[in-house]
This record gives sequence, structure tokens and C-alpha cells, in this order.
Amino acid sequence: MRTVYFNRKSLFLLLVVIGISVLCIITILNSNNNSNNIFENKGNNNILINNENFQFNVKDVNARKLLTNNNIDNDKAIFIKKMMKHAWDGYKKYAWGANELNSIQKMASSQEIFGGPRMPATIVDAADTLFIMDMMEEYKEAEEYLLKNFKMSDAIRSLSVFEMTIRFVGGFLSLFALTGKEFYKTFAKNVTDTLLVSFNSPTGLPYNIVAPKDNRTMNYGWVTNSAHILADVGTLHLEFDYLSHITGDPNYREKVINARNIIDKQKKIDNLYGLYLSKDDGHFITREVSLGAMGDSFYEYLLKEWLISDKKDNIAYEMYKKASINIRKKMIIKSNGNFTYLIELKNGKILNKMSHLSCFAVGMFALEAYHSTDENDKKEIMELAEELGYTCYQSYKRSKTGLGPEMFHFDSNQDAISLSGEVQYFLRPEVIEGIYYLAKLTGKDKYKQWNWEIAQNIEKWCRNEAGYQGIKNVYNPEIGFDSTQQSFFLAETLKYLYLTFADNKISLNKWVFNTEAHPLPIH
Repeated sequence: MRTVYFNRKSLFLLLVVIGISVLCIITILNSNNNSNNIFENKGNNNILINNENFQFNVKDVNARKLLTNNNIDNDKAIFIKKMMKHAWDGYKKYAWGANELNSIQKMASSQEIFGGPRMPATIVDAADTLFIMDMMEEYKEAEEYLLKNFKMSDAIRSLSVFEMTIRFVGGFLSLFALTGKEFYKTFAKNVTDTLLVSFNSPTGLPYNIVAPKDNRTMNYGWVTNSAHILADVGTLHLEFDYLSHITGDPNYREKVINARNIIDKQKKIDNLYGLYLSKDDGHFITREVSLGAMGDSFYEYLLKEWLISDKKDNIAYEMYKKASINIRKKMIIKSNGNFTYLIELKNGKILNKMSHLSCFAVGMFALEAYHSTDENDKKEIMELAEELGYTCYQSYKRSKTGLGPEMFHFDSNQDAISLSGEVQYFLRPEVIEGIYYLAKLTGKDKYKQWNWEIAQNIEKWCRNEAGYQGIKNVYNPEIGFDSTQQSFFLAETLKYLYLTFADNKISLNKWVFNTEAHPLPIH
């Protein structure tokens, strides 16, 4: 064996070479590691990706580490998971087991609709998102809490039949479908059984509210004549039907089919459904039609009832198809600036405004087009979905924050701008939801870019130390923030953002999302 001797200069040069080699190896390993922490304090960055300039407004994004394995969509999905992690950790630290998080005051926040402060709306709403995102440590936290603590006896105040169905029943059913764990089915049944008393009405339409302690039922007093609300009575079908399917008890399905039949037999308003139905006989008591608040998810569920039945529920499809034709004939307008939008109708008058909530229709029309067997309809309806999607996206682009208001208007001077006091952003999902469907069903990359921009703007303007907050004025954010981290932010907003970039997680040919973004299997 030959012995080699080094002088000091040679030894120094050798150490330098070794050091540089080690640094190169570390850099390569970091760049190829998909699970790298992309949140480091590197300041704002502009990145050129596929010849597109992405403005990173997020204060702590490390631009170099954003690109891993040349899989840009995967990196964006990781980014959304980090947002979910921050929202979940804040809720866990400051509001664990409560309805929602007050992210500004770092405390629990409660809403009357959930039956009391001990009903864990955020945990139920978020759990399937955690599961879908493969955040298994956080998912296990949710599962263990629910298994040990969830009970309907904690519902000591009034329950919204609509909200409890879409959030709690839908959430538990989705978890059962995703995991196969029987206790989720039991939880879904327990909640639904508590709500069944709401159907004991003169019409068979469910009341809006159940007081579980004494089984009292009622409608909201602020509605004219305490009427039923279209969306509330018409957005229960997916959940009740699937519960019948997995329990073998037809009673749940029969309740919602009867309610649907009652709604359909009423005299329509220009062949459209009114927002309010008489609590005495079910007729429409006003001539108001909208795909925004009070009406939206009724139409959504007609289409999805057909889809989740594997296209066997022809009554649902016929009801939807007639409604869709009349919506397209009577409620779609182009502005002077060539923006396509959904109007509202009130006593025969046109209201030239569109709500954030009504942007759900982008996804509804995209699904209709995708499943249409008529090539002319398929093309025409998908074009409508894309035009409405562009309008909803522009309602975001035209604000200082890049986030959209509750309501936006159209007149001879401006388009997609809020003219009233409805300038808040409450972490809502509907615009993101519509863009998600466009991205998946058209395959066009621009829609992914739109949701990526929105994700960055949420991170820039809505993130705080404890979680996420709403904005009181999207045009003037200095006015202040709304403190509630809504449970639907974790159930819907972040889920649709994540799924925009995560391929093959939830196939739209096998699953149908309820209106709270809880996926239920086609059966």
C-alpha cells in the first residue's frame, strides 16, 4: 500500500473540492424532494414557469424549492396542503372541538346553526379534506376526536336542517365512503334521525330549524310568512339517498323524493322555481327567482341526483333539464362590456347583479355539458360555463386584493364590480369551485393558473398568525378583516384548490361532490 503525503496547500485545496461537492449533492437532493418545506423566509419572488410569469405575493415562499421534479402542479398542491396545515393547526390550538375558529382573537367562534358551541363543525367539515390530501397525522387527530367525543346530545340549541345535512351528514357519509369505517355511518344516521322530525309539516316539506331538546320545528321568522326556502328544502337529496343506500332503510330517500315531488308540482314562475314556498300548501309565495342565495343548490342537486344515481334518476334529470333550458333563455345576459352573467328576477323585473354564491353555476353547467349526449348542447353549454367562469374570475381580478366581493353588478359604465355594501370576502369557495370544474372538464391550463392566482391572494390577504380571516372590503382591505375562519374554507375552498392541481385524487366519473364539497360515490 502506497502512503500519500499532503502539504498544507494541497490539503486546503482538497477540502475545498470536497466541500463544493457536498454542497452540490445537497442541492440536488433538495431539488428532487417533493416533500421539501417550501415555506422559507426568502421574500417575494417572480418565477418564469413555462414562459408564464407567476407573481408570488406570499411573503415566505422559497422560489427555488417550489420546482421539484419538474412537476409544477404537484408543487402547487403541496403549497395548498401547507395552507390547510396552517388553518388546521390554528383551529386545533385555539378552538379545538368548537364550531369554528376566530382567527383574529384566537378563540372559538360559534354559530346558532350548529346547535351549540360543542358541535365540532370544523373537524367534521375538514376531515375528508385531510384524508384526500394524505395529511394522515392530522386526519387521525380528527378521527380520534370524533370517535371519542361526537354525540348529538351536545346539540343543545337550534339546528339548521340544511347546514347540518350538507356539513355533518355529508361529511360523515363522505368519510364512510373514503375509509369504510362503520362509526361514520352511525354518526351520519344519528344526525339525520335527529333532523327527520322537520318533515312533520302540513306540506311534507322539511322545516328549516329543529330544536332537538324538545323536537320543536319552525321556519325562519325573517322570511315572509315564515315560508320554506327553496334551497333549504331542495338540498337534502344526495345525503338522504346515500344514507338509504348504505343502511338499507328506504325512509330517508322517500322523505326527500316526496319533498322534490311537492316542489315540482307547484305552479312555476315562467317555468322556473321561486325562492319561497308556503308552509301551508307549498305554493310559491313570491315571484323571485335566483341562482344565488336561497335558490342555488336546489338546481345543483337536481343534476347531481341524476349523476349519483348512475344516471338512473330520470325524474331529477328532466326537472334539471327543463330548469336549465329556461335559465339559459331567461336569466343569461351579456353586458355592454361583453360579460356573460346570471341575472336575478323579482316580480318580473331584471336585477343586473350576480352573487358570489351563484358562481357555483359555472361548475353545474360544465358538468351538464360534459355529460350531454347532444354535441350541439355540449358545445353551447360548455361555452356558457366558460363565459360565466370568466365573469366570476374577473370579479376577483378587478379588486385590489384579487379576491371577489359578495355581490357584483353590471351597468353601462362598469362590469363585475360591487356597487353596494356587499364588498366582503368570507373565504368563499364558489368561484374556485367553478374554475376547478373548468380545469378538469376542459383540460385547459389557463384555469389552473386562475386558481393558482386566487390561492396566492388568499395567502397574501387572509392568512394571519392563527389561521385565515375574511376581508371586509376587497377593494379597500385596510378597512379591516372578518375574524371567522369558516368551516367551509377547509371543506370546500382548500379542497377545490388542492384538487385543481392534484391529479387522480377524486374522479368525477366515480364521485359527486355535495354542495359542501364532500365527495359521495356514484351508486
